Amino acid sequence: MSYFNVRVYGLLINAENQVLISDEQSGDRIFSKFPGGGLELGEGLIDALKREFMEECNAEIEVLNHLYTTDFYEQSSFNDSQILSIYYTVKALHPLALNFKTEVFDFDENTLQSFRWVDLQDLKTDHVTFKTDKTVVELLIKQRNQ
Repeated sequence: MSYFNVRVYGLLINAENQVLISDEQSGDRIFSKFPGGGLELGEGLIDALKREFMEECNAEIEVLNHLYTTDFYEQSSFNDSQILSIYYTVKALHPLALNFKTEVFDFDENTLQSFRWVDLQDLKTDHVTFKTDKTVVELLIKQRNQ
């Protein structure tokens, strides 16, 4: 049985014009994406994004504006669902207390997630894994070059 999988992601851009990227491992898959995750039943998009940032980054955020919603078919990399992803720009209400890395997939012991900042001027589609994230990076690059 196929079903929809609604995802919500936040683009957190700091004062140095860097965007936060999450490197993760799930099972035998490793991937890089923007912070965020799945919508739970009965939850709104904004509440889901705030919950995901608390779970992943231990960070309170303010959602600034809608950036992009998937406008093409994308099958999940993990199951039979069709992915629908919504992206927002966000800002942290307090400085992030994370152990930021500079290398990709530089996981601490017993942790299969790490975070790193990428300069917006250097951001490329190969900094992220999934098709929708790559589309958002292309959008950011287009905005950057205008």
